[in-house]
Amino acid sequence: MSLAAELSQGLDALHLPLSQDTQAKLLAYVELVDKWNRVYNLTAVRERGKMLAHHVFDSLAVAPHLSGAALLDVGSGAGLPGIPLALACPQMAVTLLEANHKKSAFLRQAAIELALSNVDIVNARVERWNAPRGYDVVISRAFSDLAEFVTLAGSLCTEQGTLAAMKGVHPYEEIAQLPAAYKVTGVIPLTVPGLDAERHLVLIQRQ
Repeated sequence: MSLAAELSQGLDALHLPLSQDTQAKLLAYVELVDKWNRVYNLTAVRERGKMLAHHVFDSLAVAPHLSGAALLDVGSGAGLPGIPLALACPQMAVTLLEANHKKSAFLRQAAIELALSNVDIVNARVERWNAPRGYDVVISRAFSDLAEFVTLAGSLCTEQGTLAAMKGVHPYEEIAQLPAAYKVTGVIPLTVPGLDAERHLVLIQRQ
């Protein structure tokens, strides 16, 4: 099966109808990650087909559970989940925060090549960055444990904003160690096409 057919099939499974133009950009994004990965080591996943499941579908699986006008992707790395979400949600302003210079260079190039007008890239450590605004959603994927995530990134949320952490198995222990100022508002099990692994989205707000 072609990568384009796999993408279309995966989007159907996610109940996420995206235009042909958006699908073409998602495929172009996978090609970019594959190309830059050879030099910059963006991801341990080496095959394009696996990138589709492990990265693109994994990122897009959270889209139905997010809302708001502005999203911050903390520790974006290769642009995950921020770039797939920016493509799927063009009405949302997406900021990719990444401390690594080489990965930030990749993000800038990807934003140019994919014509991502709703994306900004910031090369900074989260604890040292003075954000110009609060975000409706602050999301992370494999960034840190929950307590560290809310400690470092909690102040970047708006008053009613949501911290969204993408996790594997249900993180009972991490939830138990959250600071008292924060509460979990939902732990959503996710089914990711082509990925035979547990995935959960943990939603957190200030008390």
